[in-house]
Amino acid sequence: MNLHDLSPAAGSTHVAKRKGRGIGTGNGKTAGRGHKGQWARSGGGVRIGFEGGQMPLARRLPKRGFNNIFAKRLETVNVSALNKFEDGATVDAAALLDKGILSKCEYGVKVLGNGDVTRKLTVRASAFSASAKEKIEKAGGTAEVI
Repeated sequence: MNLHDLSPAAGSTHVAKRKGRGIGTGNGKTAGRGHKGQWARSGGGVRIGFEGGQMPLARRLPKRGFNNIFAKRLETVNVSALNKFEDGATVDAAALLDKGILSKCEYGVKVLGNGDVTRKLTVRASAFSASAKEKIEKAGGTAEVI
């Protein structure tokens, strides 16, 4: 194989439309901008969301709730997922990542109570729901908040 043999995969590249290059191209004269008007002008047009002076949709809809940009979102794991571990194992964020139960964990883990746990485990997490803590302790394990 030589350098001159290389080419992009078929269909992966497109020829650019050459605007305003004659009537035969189908994009000559007005170059797809129509006749006159705000959008036909150089530098013309309106900002995103502008509706011709009508109250824009973004301002017509009510503002609801609050989004805390400083919040540190916890990853969630149900107790049913903890059955992948052996009896007597210590479960923490690193162990959950190793088993593939979590794909990422930036700020910590919260264990939720969906399902049942049948193994005696030591679970170390940032937070537990009341039902999750109860189910882990009922199975003979311990729930430690870190």
